[in-house]
Amino acid sequence: MTWSIIAKDPESGAFGVAIATKFLAVGALCPHGSGRLGALSTQAFTNPLYGTDGLELLAEGRSAPEIVGILTAADPGRERRQLHVIDRDGQTAAHTGRECTGWCGHAMDEGVSVAGNMLVGSTVIEATLDAFGRRKDLSFPERLLAALDAGQAEGGDKRGRQSAALKIWRGEPYPVLDLRVDDHPEPLTELRRLHGVAHERFMAFVEALPTRAAPAGILESEWIDRRAREIQEAARRSGSLSL
Repeated sequence: MTWSIIAKDPESGAFGVAIATKFLAVGALCPHGSGRLGALSTQAFTNPLYGTDGLELLAEGRSAPEIVGILTAADPGRERRQLHVIDRDGQTAAHTGRECTGWCGHAMDEGVSVAGNMLVGSTVIEATLDAFGRRKDLSFPERLLAALDAGQAEGGDKRGRQSAALKIWRGEPYPVLDLRVDDHPEPLTELRRLHGVAHERFMAFVEALPTRAAPAGILESEWIDRRAREIQEAARRSGSLSL
């Protein structure tokens, strides 16, 4: 009932998950990740423990194929589930259970994986993967959004549209971008709008948050105001919203 794309940005090392479905609040349970470690999405008859346990395995340095094998082997419901994982090295692996509702399946390329179930057809996955590969002119978040748009143009979830989410992790365990559209007639359009709103001040605020290297973060409102103006100006000049 969902399709998603997970990827590693070769330039920044960031990890991202973009996901859409005809179901409420897909961002609440499906996408998981952490900076420097990797990301995953658990779908179909979602198992949120794949997220919790998968992140622990990523932290141990396990590879994506190992993680998929470990998680699904321990799960008696694995044939009704779908999972794909990208590890710190950009290696991907996926599982689509034999009892997932069709059309279902997954496809991968270097540093990226797309998986979905209850879709109009295989072209949803193919178009999503192709668009991500072609749109290297865009920022990482916009490439993910463009990929979902391409999959939706092929029909997406065969039941319709309801929710979508975009999550990006950079160098820390917390996401630098966590946008959710829980219930909307055009969730991908609304997700793009929220991405634009995030550039008004939110992205500057995130840059000021504490990190392991700088535990205090940046505590001056004036710095955030100035950085927000810089981000907005850069977006106007380039015509592209960055991270």
